[in-house]
Amino acid sequence: MSVSAVPETYRNAVISHLMIDGAAAAIDFYTRAFGAEELFRLDGPDGRIVHAEVRIQGSTIMLGDAEGPLFRAPTAVGGTTVGLHVFVDDVDTLAHRAAAAGAELVQPPTDQFHGDRTTILRDPFGHVWVFLTRLEDLTPDEVARRARELFH
Repeated sequence: MSVSAVPETYRNAVISHLMIDGAAAAIDFYTRAFGAEELFRLDGPDGRIVHAEVRIQGSTIMLGDAEGPLFRAPTAVGGTTVGLHVFVDDVDTLAHRAAAAGAELVQPPTDQFHGDRTTILRDPFGHVWVFLTRLEDLTPDEVARRARELFH
């Protein structure tokens, strides 16, 4: 049976819109660290990025310079409440590349009970990324069984 590195369920997921202090620098970092492709950007008159979009292995992510008080960067609030999950073809290569570019390796690539190999990275702008490569296609019942075995 052939396993798809990016499950169809997650191919067209919710699009994240990151608020960043220093969006232009973040785009440069995402290009170096994650192999992102810049799709476009709208610069404001003050040089800040009003809106931009990048693509990481088919996943589109929106971003721009933070505009408080509604939208604030993780660095402004001392953390983040969102983890960004992106399925990629080779999580090991991406983790190595990202760490070399300056991402903090929170969790090295590890095979998980849910059938994915994952790594967790924190970018220099405070966002937490979970990159995954699908290893096995499992039913929800099989994932639940494995979770019970692991956590009990």
